[in-house]
Amino acid sequence: MAPSFDWWAKESHKGTPVVVKMENPNWSMVELEGPSDEDFLIGGSPARPRDKARGKNAKQLTWVLLLKAHRAAGCLTYIGSVMIGLGSAIRRRLAAGRTDSETDADTDTTGMENENPTVKSRFYSCIKVFLWLSLLLLCFEIAAYFKGWHFGAPNLQLQYIFTTPFAVKDVFDWFYTNWVLIRVEYLAPPLQFLANVCIVLFLIQSVDRLVLCLGCFWIRFKKIKPIPVKDVVADLESGEEGFFPMVLVQIPMCNEREVYQQSIAAVCNLDWPKSKILIQVLDDSDDPTTQTLINEEVQKWEQEGANILYRHRIIRDGYKAGNLKSAMNCSYVKDYEFVAIFDADFQPTPDFLKRTVPHFKDNEELGLVQARWSFVNKDENLLTRLQNINLSFHFEVEQQVNGVFINFFGFNGTAGVWRIKALEDAGGWLERTTVEDMDIAVRAHLKGWKFIFLNDVECQCELPESYEAYRKQQHRWHSGPMQLFRLCLPDIIRAKISVWKKFNMIFLFFLLRKLILPFYSFTLFCIILPMTMFIPEAELPAWVVCYIPATMSFLNILPAPKSFPFIVPYLLFENTMSVTKFNAMISGLFQLGSAYEWVVTKKSGRSSEGDLVSLVEKEQKHHRGVSVPNLEEMKVEIQQKEQKARKKKHNRIYMKELALAFLLLTASARSLLSAQGIHFYFLLFQGISFLLVGLDLIGEQVG
Repeated sequence: MAPSFDWWAKESHKGTPVVVKMENPNWSMVELEGPSDEDFLIGGSPARPRDKARGKNAKQLTWVLLLKAHRAAGCLTYIGSVMIGLGSAIRRRLAAGRTDSETDADTDTTGMENENPTVKSRFYSCIKVFLWLSLLLLCFEIAAYFKGWHFGAPNLQLQYIFTTPFAVKDVFDWFYTNWVLIRVEYLAPPLQFLANVCIVLFLIQSVDRLVLCLGCFWIRFKKIKPIPVKDVVADLESGEEGFFPMVLVQIPMCNEREVYQQSIAAVCNLDWPKSKILIQVLDDSDDPTTQTLINEEVQKWEQEGANILYRHRIIRDGYKAGNLKSAMNCSYVKDYEFVAIFDADFQPTPDFLKRTVPHFKDNEELGLVQARWSFVNKDENLLTRLQNINLSFHFEVEQQVNGVFINFFGFNGTAGVWRIKALEDAGGWLERTTVEDMDIAVRAHLKGWKFIFLNDVECQCELPESYEAYRKQQHRWHSGPMQLFRLCLPDIIRAKISVWKKFNMIFLFFLLRKLILPFYSFTLFCIILPMTMFIPEAELPAWVVCYIPATMSFLNILPAPKSFPFIVPYLLFENTMSVTKFNAMISGLFQLGSAYEWVVTKKSGRSSEGDLVSLVEKEQKHHRGVSVPNLEEMKVEIQQKEQKARKKKHNRIYMKELALAFLLLTASARSLLSAQGIHFYFLLFQGISFLLVGLDLIGEQVG
């Protein structure tokens, strides 16, 4: 039986345990570090005690070396099992032959426009051209190397070309000489110019990230934290006579059978007066079975006293924005002052409203209170661990710093409370982009509304566990902002806000973090760097390839200190994801075929132990006299649902990532001829990273 390939998931015991019995367990490692002082005495001490001490040291050293040998053997066995698992997974993937060009029967693409195959393959064709060109050049350079064209990195010694008489050169030398001259005269200057432009953009973005980190350190040092009015907190503790405004809670969902129960249960358990809260379950599912299950769940909670409604649209246009817009058009919404939004996989704590709504009192300029996300499955596999690093930095640094110093950040689409007046003043929900949350936040900010981010208020949710789901999510998150930028730029320029806020929104919020970041990340490290191996007259300094990226990765990982062992995989994976983000950015900016692609992120329906216990207690409270559900039975039922859903899934082969993997590995082979150490190792490991992602070995593995 092949070993499991989940070696990067949860922590497990490594190596072979060995029990070694010592004759004297009180000996310390200090005694082993070196001989005692008596061993260096020439005379004055008898030889027998000294020989006896040496015997003890030699015996203990033997046992320690034996122990280390056993540990080394265990590590080798573990590495061998990992390699066998890797080979088995690759063999299964190649045997299945499923690629990213195929469509899933179980993928929810409701309302999604079919992507033009010509547009979809255009980017892949460009990568293939670079790949075949690099392979051709590699063969050419290897032949030149064995013909005596030895050169150092990165400057080619051209004296050989100009001093050797033409008559002694054969045909190959003539071709290679002209190739070198073409490189020097025509190819190296534009490539070096593009590299310098990307380096400048890289440095600007690095400075921006450094400033954000310094702002986060300042917030921690000064203990800056949004605090509601003191009497509001006191009123909340005193009872229902305090500040309890009318709150509308919305749960938009679409074919999310795995998570609807836990999200509805969590929202129905919110600690808020029943007469002051209304829950809307906004179901856009096109599966009749899912519709029935969600409707029955709503009716069950309604019978238990929850003020909850089920809504299903007949005409389901506009994706999530259309769903929210339709719900806000209900006549009874005018009776409510605030609206809290939770996606289907989010589970707010009972005190969520009590910790967010009080910030609105006596603060009429406040339009949004955003809470932080936490993740129930962050340690599930390597992919979820790397996502946790990214999102921890996003919330801890980006959202918190922008909220404290600018009072503006992008709404995360869920786990937030809006003032309904702010939504209406901004024009309500619009279906014009795939990032309706960012759209409404930008328009509200242009109207003068302020935002607050609460880093200490968390709402549990799920991370995508498969690379396919994560890839589609990232495509939507990076194409949507470019669509929005095209639409909002005239409004930002005409808005009656300060020049600093316009600069922050146009340059920092949109251009630097949404456009420049994916552009230079893909262009610099996936295209220019490999090309400089074949055109060594254009060069990238080692500090661009290694030192600054390592520093930025170190800063990114600070909000998640437990993830420090994954700093190298994180750096490589971020560069690997640049191909998806760059493709999405270009699609959104130029309105290409995949710009409006909307795929609901698949959920696993994972619940923590505490969620199951609270659900059992809830059932005991509302169903007295009825058989009490068993916690173990509920676990088994959840596992059965997960296994049933897993049968519909399969891993894929991603052709763009594979093509880039071979491109980078080819460039690393070329760098050996120039003896470029740092560049070789970066290209080698980056190529391996692309290879693992291209074979879909980084996320959930489906048997």
